[in-house]
Amino acid sequence: MALADHTDPDRPRLRDRLYAWKTGLMRSRRFQSWAARTPVAARIARKDGEALFDLVAGFLHSQVLMAFVQLDLADHLSTQPRSVEGLALRTGINPDRMRVLCQAAAALGLMQRQRDGRYALGRLGAALPGIPGLAQMIRHHDVLYRDMADPVAFFRDAPATELAAFWPYVFGAGGQIDQDTAATYSELMAQSQTLVAEEALRVLDLKGIGTLLDLGGGTGAFLTAVGTAYPGLNLHLFDLPVVIDPANRRFAEAGLTDRVQITGGSFRTDALPQGADAISLIRVLYDHTDATIRQLLTKAHAALPENGRIIVSEPMSGGDHPARAGDAYFGLYCLAMGTGRARSAAEIARHLEAAGFTDIRIRKTARPFITSVVEGRKL
Repeated sequence: MALADHTDPDRPRLRDRLYAWKTGLMRSRRFQSWAARTPVAARIARKDGEALFDLVAGFLHSQVLMAFVQLDLADHLSTQPRSVEGLALRTGINPDRMRVLCQAAAALGLMQRQRDGRYALGRLGAALPGIPGLAQMIRHHDVLYRDMADPVAFFRDAPATELAAFWPYVFGAGGQIDQDTAATYSELMAQSQTLVAEEALRVLDLKGIGTLLDLGGGTGAFLTAVGTAYPGLNLHLFDLPVVIDPANRRFAEAGLTDRVQITGGSFRTDALPQGADAISLIRVLYDHTDATIRQLLTKAHAALPENGRIIVSEPMSGGDHPARAGDAYFGLYCLAMGTGRARSAAEIARHLEAAGFTDIRIRKTARPFITSVVEGRKL
C-alpha cells in the first residue's frame, strides 16, 4: 500500500473514514435493495432516484423546451386548445412525432392534455412568452449545447467554443464589433435586463442619489427602469458606442431624454466619466477576468466622490453553498464564453474591499436565479 503523500491537499483526514464508510454503504446494491423495502428509507431512495433520473433526462427536457419555443407552440395555443393534427398542420411536423412532442411538453408543464384529447398551454408554457428575454435565450442555446456535446473535452481541454464567437463583445471591449453582432447582443441583453432591473430594484433604495452612472449599460434597459422608478434621479450611461446606439430611442420613448447623458467609451482604455455619486455594474463583472474587474473597480472607486456608492447586480455562484443557477448554469455559460466566471457574493465583496470600498452589504433577492446584489461605499 502506498504511503500517504503529505504534500497532497486531499490526503485522508480522520473524519474521511466516516465519509468513506457512508458512501460505500450508499453505493452498495445490497443496501439499495434493503432501502427500497423499508418505508422511510424507500421514500428517500425514491426521491433520490427521481432526482438522478431528472439529471439523466435533463438534456432531453431542454430539447423539448427548445422545440416548444422554436415551433412557436405558445403562440399556436394562445387562443384555444388544439389537436395534435392541428398543431402538426401549423408547424409542418409529422402528426405521429408531434404527438410525442405534445406528450413530453405536457409532462414538463409546458402544455396540458385536455379530456377531449386536445392540448392547451400549461402554466409554464403560458408564462414563458411573458418573461422578457427568455425565449430569445432559449433560441440561442443550441450554440451552448454544441459546445457541451463532449463535456469531458469541454472541462479538460478548454476548446475554442461557438459561444465565445457568439459574444465577441466581451473580448472586444475596446475594439471593433460589427453592427449586426452588436444588435444581436444588445437585443438579447435588453430583453433579459428588464427582469434583472425589476429584481434589483426590489432590494435597492436609490433615494438620495443625485446621478447614477451605469457602466456597461448597453441600450439603457436598467437605467430606464431606474429613471421610471425614481423621477428625480439623473442618469448617465457609459458603454461602447456601437452597443449604446439604440439607447437614445429607448430613453426618448420613456420620456427620460432630459435626464440622461450618454458617453461612449471602453472602461478598459478610457477614463470613466466624473460627476456621479453612484455607479452600477449590472451583469458586467461575470463577463470578465479577475484582472479586468480589479482594474474596473479601481477606476470606479477613483471616479466616485466621498460617500459614493457602487452597486453590483448579476447572477452569482453559491460559493460555499453551490446553487443550481449560479453554479450549474451560469458557471458553465461563463466557461463556454472563454472569459469571466460566476463569482459568489462574498468573492465580489472581497474584490470591492480590495478596490477600497467599505460598508459592503449583500442584498438577498427573491429570485437569485435572475440576479443577486452587492453594494459598497467609498468612505
